[in-house]
Amino acid sequence: MDFKVINLKEFNPSVELAIANLEIEIELAKSSNIKAIKFIHGYGSHGAGGAICLAVRRKLISLVKNKIIKFYITGSEWTLEDERAREIIYACPSSSLDEDIGHFNPGITIVCIN
Repeated sequence: MDFKVINLKEFNPSVELAIANLEIEIELAKSSNIKAIKFIHGYGSHGAGGAICLAVRRKLISLVKNKIIKFYITGSEWTLEDERAREIIYACPSSSLDEDIGHFNPGITIVCIN
């Protein structure tokens, strides 16, 4: 498996727990053959204000800056027209089957692992 999907909002966690899960999943991916992870975090459409989404994006900015991950793309960038999306698809052929490609889903973020 080269592409993994993780639902960070499953079981309605706190923001802190969701971010801890994100960090654990990235570390697990780095120690295996997973090249990219799709994180499902929602975007606040159910009145939660998108706190997990905002926290995930803030954390990923830090992880890129510290070279822990290569890059990330938002759900609106997860299209065949996006060069970074194509890079992920090339590195992770199974990601080409993802149901969110081209659907501009603001509730997901794709992370490319170093």
